[in-house]
Amino acid sequence: MGEAIYDIPLKTIDGAPTKLSDYAGKVMLVVNVASKCGLTPQYEGLEALYRKRRDEGLTVLGFPANNFRGQEPGTEAEIAEFCSTTYGVDFPMFEKISVAGSDKHPLYDALTKARPQADGDGPMRERLKGFGIETGDAPEVVWNFEKFLVGRDGKVAARFAPDVAPDDPRVTAAIDKALAQPA
Repeated sequence: MGEAIYDIPLKTIDGAPTKLSDYAGKVMLVVNVASKCGLTPQYEGLEALYRKRRDEGLTVLGFPANNFRGQEPGTEAEIAEFCSTTYGVDFPMFEKISVAGSDKHPLYDALTKARPQADGDGPMRERLKGFGIETGDAPEVVWNFEKFLVGRDGKVAARFAPDVAPDDPRVTAAIDKALAQPA
């Protein structure tokens, strides 16, 4: 799994071709992000986590997605500007992709197959149903700001529901464990 996930073609938010192999040996927190979501303030927590732990080998990778109620309508340039000016985002951002449904990006296909169930799943899904919003069944991503933790070996070590905040003890413990593992 590690090698396969590293080889999936991606583009940075400014259009440069890249792959996750650029981050081989690091612990990666892969997050589908959106600028107009109730969870958008998580950008602040993600950036704080990145700044605090990057010297230990953690990187946060943001993947804008417009899959959920059109909450990421902007262009890559608009998204980059928003992230920079509103939240001071310094962690790597990528081009807008689809993270669910029939046009799901190969990265998210690999991530969801590797870890079909999210820790903390349930409360967010129930809240959305209360608003009449149907969510995809597992292994589909439920909403914006779902988090996949990829270990130094390129394997998916954990997955967290969208409403599990970046500073949640479950996330912190999983990051600590992943950082302690050799590449």
